[in-house]
Amino acid sequence: VQLQASGGGLVQAGGSLRLSCVASGRTISTASMAWFRQAPGKEREFVAAISGSGVTRYYADFVKGRFDISRDTAKNTVYLQMNSLKPEDTAVHYCALSTRGLRRTVDGMDYWGKGTQVTVSS
Repeated sequence: VQLQASGGGLVQAGGSLRLSCVASGRTISTASMAWFRQAPGKEREFVAAISGSGVTRYYADFVKGRFDISRDTAKNTVYLQMNSLKPEDTAVHYCALSTRGLRRTVDGMDYWGKGTQVTVSS
């Protein structure tokens, strides 16, 4: 399984970005997908997750109402729409896949993509 994340960049506070994660080697409808982020000097933390069915979605409290996780099964791709971005959202963002149900922890994920940098200026 390979995961390729893209869409990061530099944006001003209040702006938006959409991250994409293309999966290969596994159909995303048979696994749960998640986004995590890691800021310099901090641990990797959960951002959002979506179940294999697409019905259930979880969000970290700090992104509720601002971020939306979605997917396109035809493209085997998961998205993270990030709105109302804040400087504290600056981090490397990673997509991950779990074969063990809908998970929200680093240990619960089985595969990781390389991160994409999101930088929010004030």
